[in-house]
Amino acid sequence: MMKLILDTDTNTLTLDEEGQTRTLDLYSKEAFEAVSRQWVRVGWNQKYQYTFSWMGRPVIQLPEDMIRMQEVIFRLKPDVIIETGVAHGGSLIFYSSLCKSMEKGRVVGIDIEIRAHNRVAIESHPLSDRITLIEGSSTAPDIVAQVKSLVKPGETVLVILDSNHTYAHVHDELEAYGDMVTLGSYIVATDGIMHDLADVPRGTPGWTTDNPTFAARDFCVKHPEFVIEQPVWPFNESALDQNITHWPGAWLKRV
Repeated sequence: MMKLILDTDTNTLTLDEEGQTRTLDLYSKEAFEAVSRQWVRVGWNQKYQYTFSWMGRPVIQLPEDMIRMQEVIFRLKPDVIIETGVAHGGSLIFYSSLCKSMEKGRVVGIDIEIRAHNRVAIESHPLSDRITLIEGSSTAPDIVAQVKSLVKPGETVLVILDSNHTYAHVHDELEAYGDMVTLGSYIVATDGIMHDLADVPRGTPGWTTDNPTFAARDFCVKHPEFVIEQPVWPFNESALDQNITHWPGAWLKRV
């Protein structure tokens, strides 16, 4: 447990954590990171991430995560972006819009259930021409084989895991899709923030260990061809170096 005391008269932030107290300059890097962590936790509980759309489709993501993903996609310019978890399709439309602007790339979306109204909205969208939808469990061998058949030899592949966020399912997805990831690209195990949300009102105590961050960590232990590495920010005129994110420990880079 942690107590934060923010004092705008003295411009200090006092942190009391596990019996140890520290007082920080309110406008310091360390204070920003502490306040940001609590902001993310409260925002998640208030469903802040459920307030955005991309080109008409709901996109359930923290905007910073979307911008950081954009930075990576623009640098890598992947031929194929594979995403497990479709929901309303906003992320697929987002990735497709980036592909269109770069004049390169296509998107594959997999979900165990693509609801009819969402399928209609995605397939009728002006950016649907770069999107392939596959309905079925992302870890089912026939679905994995179908996805692999859509990737041509020599193509650059980026994989984003955003379906069932249990440890077991994410670990199975990492095993299923890891070998599709090309050298220098990533498989991204999203929403590992769960491990820091176990004690919030909408959280679940089991999330302390049952989460994507732990699955990614254990996968890397068994697969040294991957390292957990936050992509370098291509532009940074600040002293900051940590993402404000729902995806801690998410970026598994193939090396």
